[in-house]
Amino acid sequence: MSDPVRFDDLQFDTLTTADGHRIGRVTLDAPRSLNALTLEMIDALQTRLDAWAADTTIVAVWLEGAGDRAFCAGGDVVALHRAIVEGRTSADPESREGFVARYFSHEYRLDHTIHGYPKPVIAWGDGIVMGGGIGLMAGASHRIVTPRSQLAMPEITIGLYPDVAASWFLNRCPGRSGLFAGLTGARLNASDALFMGLADRLIDDTRREAVIDDLLQADWNEPAHAVGHVLRQHADASRQRAPSPEVQPRLDTLNALTDADDDATLIRRVIDAASDDDPWIARAAKNLAAGSPLSARLILRQLSRCRRLSLAEVLRQELNLSLACAARGDLAEGVRALLIDKDKNPGWQHTHGEVPDADIAACLVAPWDRDRHPLRDLVDRTAEEDPAHATV
Repeated sequence: MSDPVRFDDLQFDTLTTADGHRIGRVTLDAPRSLNALTLEMIDALQTRLDAWAADTTIVAVWLEGAGDRAFCAGGDVVALHRAIVEGRTSADPESREGFVARYFSHEYRLDHTIHGYPKPVIAWGDGIVMGGGIGLMAGASHRIVTPRSQLAMPEITIGLYPDVAASWFLNRCPGRSGLFAGLTGARLNASDALFMGLADRLIDDTRREAVIDDLLQADWNEPAHAVGHVLRQHADASRQRAPSPEVQPRLDTLNALTDADDDATLIRRVIDAASDDDPWIARAAKNLAAGSPLSARLILRQLSRCRRLSLAEVLRQELNLSLACAARGDLAEGVRALLIDKDKNPGWQHTHGEVPDADIAACLVAPWDRDRHPLRDLVDRTAEEDPAHATV
């Protein structure tokens, strides 16, 4: 093992395999904030992943969070709140006034890098995995959850919407489960993550060191097969630790609940389920009822318009919408109420059922044309070009 190199709230080191290769290891090391991603962490991780992609001695990347509570609880929304209050919502991500555009464009570029990484990326998603944490994990070639994993896209509670490519991966979940999870911020366990396609393997959290040890002893002539072989063995031995699923047995109910002819009716039907006898559904519905009405409408519109877009196209659309949520939406107020003043009493701009179409349309106007978009250079890899994802 190489000596760890610390940068901001990240640690980088490399592990040498028995056959002389190296595995790059990234540790998100900000346990007090549940490993929330700062802009500095995003930039440092991007730089290191780019370097490891070009390093022929590196055969895979292991990504984990420090502490025993979280892989990553999301983005640094406190810094975003500060920037919005200071008026730093310019569409120029390179300017001092463009912090919000810079943060989101760098975060989405990192997510895109992981989705198309040319080597296996193993994400150890133990504990809390929310928002930007799911963004990191979703693109990994080998996504591991543990019996302690708790996933959610809870952006409805802070006046945002599920971003970090969620407009792409939530549309690929079974039935309307992704729509329901994105609209309500419903809490998902490890079994739910596997069913919805947000994770690949459930492995007991006590097996982390054994997994790493076995990876170091593997035959790395075919990296994706080496990782798949090791993870499969540990997953097979962990099956009895799988928590009872919440989503799969309720899929028909969730599909029916979100089947409506217009967005306002759909939202009202889900909110009405807050009085449901099913506590899991009721809790999710209460999240929506207390969340930003503008965000609720934007979530449905965003998922609908991104349904057939590529990953790169989705990330460009998300950057447009995220900047709008900061500049004219409820993001600052949502973060203030939840994390700054912590009064949990946000003063949303609208009430449910009374969001003007003009306000929705204004948030969907792109601040850049295609030739000037900060993510204009993103190009999607095809499955045939991506041996890192050959097997999980």
